[in-house]
Amino acid sequence: MWHELLVAIALLLILEGIMPFLSPEGLRRTLAMISQLSDNTLRFAGLSAMVLGCLLLYAVNI
Repeated sequence: MWHELLVAIALLLILEGIMPFLSPEGLRRTLAMISQLSDNTLRFAGLSAMVLGCLLLYAVNI
């Protein structure tokens, strides 16, 4: 179990690092736009990401 968790965290760090590595200015612009979104919009985006992640995880493990 610990191995899988560490692999998942490692993959998350790799994916999170791609955008700042490839386009730091683009990331700054994106974060500035995100900071202007309403709380409800951010909550909906977070909920959507969690649901999609759960569905993908379920589909992969069938």
